[in-house]
Amino acid sequence: MPIPLLALAISAFAIGTTEFVIMGLLPEVARDLSVSIPSAGLLVSGYALGVAVGAPLLAVLTARMTRKGALQLLMAVFIVGNVLCATAASYSLLMVARVVTSFAHGSFFGIGAVVAASLVLQEKRASAIALMFTGLTLATVLGVPFGTFIGQQFGWRVAFWIVSGFGVLSLAGITALVPNRHDAAPVGLGHEVRVLRDPQVWIALLMTVLGFGGVFVVFTYIAPILEQVSGFSPRGVTLMLVVFGIGLTVGNTIGGKLADRALMPSLMGILVVLSIVMAVFAHTAHSTVAAAITVFVWGIAAFATVPPLQMRVVEKAAAAPNLASTLNIGAFNVGNAGGAWLGGLAIGHGFGYDALPYVAAVVAVAALLLTWLAARMDAPARIAQQAC
Repeated sequence: MPIPLLALAISAFAIGTTEFVIMGLLPEVARDLSVSIPSAGLLVSGYALGVAVGAPLLAVLTARMTRKGALQLLMAVFIVGNVLCATAASYSLLMVARVVTSFAHGSFFGIGAVVAASLVLQEKRASAIALMFTGLTLATVLGVPFGTFIGQQFGWRVAFWIVSGFGVLSLAGITALVPNRHDAAPVGLGHEVRVLRDPQVWIALLMTVLGFGGVFVVFTYIAPILEQVSGFSPRGVTLMLVVFGIGLTVGNTIGGKLADRALMPSLMGILVVLSIVMAVFAHTAHSTVAAAITVFVWGIAAFATVPPLQMRVVEKAAAAPNLASTLNIGAFNVGNAGGAWLGGLAIGHGFGYDALPYVAAVVAVAALLLTWLAARMDAPARIAQQAC
């Protein structure tokens, strides 16, 4: 794979670490800024909302920039945001800093996916996108535990200073390694928006919402599921999250390779596996050993969806992919929030934690049906192309 992908993967690692490390440092942040832990938890929600809002906004503002220039600007915003986090003197300032940081998230992954795909041959584009997202999965396995440990030992602000350092390294890598050869003709906002008239682009975005949303029906409540249903200790839950993260990394690579071979059939197959694994987890959650195995397989199936879902949007918006690809990152976050809401709704209506995997399986089946419909809609265009 081209060396520039390494710069994109390092950037994804830094962004993923800053997104999730706050979860492990909530007690320290709450104590230092004299707020409750639930209030500190809103820093997670604020970041997610910032991603959803900031992704299209930054895509609009960078529409006339070269993609390399846009990536450099976004990483600079990321660095500034993390420095503001590290120096925030109050809860309000930290919230603002988190939102500023999040603005870089969606646009960077959206434009970065387009750049990654442009660096390789057409038959390897999904694998290139997957390699960039490997940085995000490694953040969950390595960056977040390391950042949490550093923050607990030396203060939560130190963790954000270290992430800022990764941001500087990422900016240097982008500047030195990412070429401009894919930037021959920046298309501008008008052309980007016109691509959104294609119904298949919107269907692809909805596929992302459903395809990944089901994962968060369970993942949002994974700690109480593993503790109260499976019988893990809090330390055991931490270990299971690492196991899940390893599964994500493996699944990301598998998903990229499968999507390069046959995008839509692979995505449908992955969604079938995901729905089955979720349904099985409703039963295996009652055993520690079986739960551990299922969590690993679940991680593989969950993130195997990411490269094909991102590639689908890039493919359907090929004439002007920046905005659509960026919106798809927002779609992942909408799915995350919607899955969390749906899981909470089920619990609020009296369902037990062990019922959540069934809910997740239903969402995955809905994504599968929508993907099948999109593939059927592709058929006439494919036949016409063959006839020509």
